[in-house]
Amino acid sequence: MSAVEAPGGVTFLGVRHHSPACARLVAATVARLRPAYVLVEGPADLNGRMDELLLDHQLPIAVFTAHRDASRRHASWSPFCAYSPEWVALTAGREVGAQLRFIDLPAWHPALSDRANRYADADERYAEAVRRLCATLAVDNVDALWDHLFEIGPDDGLAERLDTYFDLLRGESAAGDDDTAREAYMARWVRAARRRAAGRPVLVVTGGFHRPALVRLTAGDDAADDDWPEVPAPAPDAVAGSYLVPYSFRRLDAFVGYQSGMPSPAYYQRVWEDGPRRAAEALTEAVAARLRARRQPVSTADLIAARSMAGGLARLRGHAHPGRVDVLDALVSALVTDALDQPLPWATRGTLAPGAHPVVVEMVAALSGDRVGRLHPDTPLPPLVHDVDAELARHRIDPHETVELDLTDAADLARSRLLHRLRLLDVPGHTRDSGPRVGADALLTERWSPAPSADRLARVIEAGGYGPTVTDAVTARIEERVTLLGADVDALATTLFDTALAGLPEHSTRTLTAIARATGGVTDLRALGRALAVALALWRHDRLLGSAGTAPLGALITAAVRRALWLVEGVRAAAAPADPGRLTVLVAVRDAVRHAGPALGLDRDGVLAVAGRVAADAAAPPDLRGAALGLTWSLGDVPDVARAVRAVAAPDMLGDWLGGLFALAREEVVAGDAALLTVVDELLASMGAHDFLVALPALRQAFGWFPPRERAEVARHVQTLRGGDAPPGDLLRLDADPLLVAAARAVEERVDAVLTREGLWEGDGT
Repeated sequence: MSAVEAPGGVTFLGVRHHSPACARLVAATVARLRPAYVLVEGPADLNGRMDELLLDHQLPIAVFTAHRDASRRHASWSPFCAYSPEWVALTAGREVGAQLRFIDLPAWHPALSDRANRYADADERYAEAVRRLCATLAVDNVDALWDHLFEIGPDDGLAERLDTYFDLLRGESAAGDDDTAREAYMARWVRAARRRAAGRPVLVVTGGFHRPALVRLTAGDDAADDDWPEVPAPAPDAVAGSYLVPYSFRRLDAFVGYQSGMPSPAYYQRVWEDGPRRAAEALTEAVAARLRARRQPVSTADLIAARSMAGGLARLRGHAHPGRVDVLDALVSALVTDALDQPLPWATRGTLAPGAHPVVVEMVAALSGDRVGRLHPDTPLPPLVHDVDAELARHRIDPHETVELDLTDAADLARSRLLHRLRLLDVPGHTRDSGPRVGADALLTERWSPAPSADRLARVIEAGGYGPTVTDAVTARIEERVTLLGADVDALATTLFDTALAGLPEHSTRTLTAIARATGGVTDLRALGRALAVALALWRHDRLLGSAGTAPLGALITAAVRRALWLVEGVRAAAAPADPGRLTVLVAVRDAVRHAGPALGLDRDGVLAVAGRVAADAAAPPDLRGAALGLTWSLGDVPDVARAVRAVAAPDMLGDWLGGLFALAREEVVAGDAALLTVVDELLASMGAHDFLVALPALRQAFGWFPPRERAEVARHVQTLRGGDAPPGDLLRLDADPLLVAAARAVEERVDAVLTREGLWEGDGT
């Protein structure tokens, strides 16, 4: 059924979201029909705010919807740019005097709960049909297919081609329960509009997937459909709201991971404004300009070659003029001389992966563009926007200035807490350069640098979905995070520290409770070490929040130490390499016994007993054995380290064992009687080239535990053993990679062995 020939005065246009070709069709259809009603797929709860939506905004913008109740949290966007068919339907409809209605369920409704973007194409629903079409037409993916069929072709017959395309796709796919509910709801709006129009035209603009179902659902009598459908309302206990937010082309672009209908918004904006031929030329110019601005060589000959190749590819692919992929393929061919390690993003419809070729990165950036939307000054904003501005002004925080804070000063402490609350709400403005951190010495100063962002207003509006004030919003955000994290002790520990920095004692207690509940079942040593380190830091130093020395933190520390020792003693992997992450749990145990042992009644003798058993356990990993010995040493029970290191002298064990020892007893090694370093030097000197090459990576990792000053002390001891008058610092620097030196030594040793075997070398230098 042709879209322009639908019966009953209703014209159904099935579109692809963010498609210039579909937007042109919508504009032409509105101008031709001059409909009484224009019905658009969009959130029906916004119908009373159509004047707000159609203010003179600078596009792109989006409707941001947030919903939170006892069972779920939802946030989504309904974006509009100049070439969005839905936007064109609204603006063109208003120009001809049509009544405008959104006809879909609200964005917070459970039927849309899995959609972060209302106008995303659900390609998985018709993947098989698209795959067959791509294979038949020899194109890479749905975007190239769409360009081939619609964007760079003539507008003549476009409506019929779209109907055929979407009928084919829908014929291959069964709608799920959510789509069925949405389509039934939209059909009620269509029937009511048809009844009210009394024979005058009605235009319905929806995603192409829904069009066949809506045609079928509205084919019957609509005598009972005079009234507009009721718009669902959130539950009484829910917090829900929708606000307009400025948007950006970058956020709209599928190449940077957005769940969007179309990629490359800057390119399609030019298609909308100037047509596909001029857009192709502009794309080449934009790529060249970006590359030249970054000092990438792009000659006139390169551009001529790229344009010639784009034209050739277009003719080969049956295009009247070059399309987006034609130009991109031609530019890569002309400008990239290196081998590409990964598929091109427009060939796989994937995001731009790390390590992409610099030319490809700039090409994607040129396709994306840097346009940022702006809301009209009369646009209503959520209360949080005004509260953020008021709080920043009250605390005298200038968004353009660096903020230096003394956390012992009450006013500066309040400013710090505000900045941390905004950080937890993901509101840009300042970035913390220094301040209190887990595992570091207590620091009572902070420094924040300005970090302006074009997305700032949008991010504040989006954070407004959590609450009307900064305190309310960050409270809800922390509650949500703790709930979602469940038994993730590591992430909960980070949250605990964040709540302390933000000055949220009530939520620190809730997070602490969640950590304590999860500690009994945790099996990840790294995560447990992080939780213990955070709890200990707050117990020792958090005078600011008032949690220093508190009983709940003390109880968590005691339980975490007990759990850590139990887990460590159960690790069995004699050949496992060193794991710096799991060593942190014993570092945290050491610090807990040192700094909180007497106050909390930690059993120092019990800790030493466990450490002794692990250190002597041949089935335990070498790094844990070394760390256990280091634990006893660091707690004042001096072991026979020289004897212990000789027991692990094998090349594949020595470095890992030393790594564990140094992680726990670094200061003791440097300040000791040097017996350990003497034995290590003897063991290394006795190794052949091959054994040394095996041992070297783990040894480098082990000595990496020493900071530069202590590393110099080690070098000074080696110099004393070996003699020589070079500065100790010279021993810390090599012109070549140590692994390369060791490998060369191993090769020389093998050559010597061959020469000796053949009687060509007697080891005397002749």
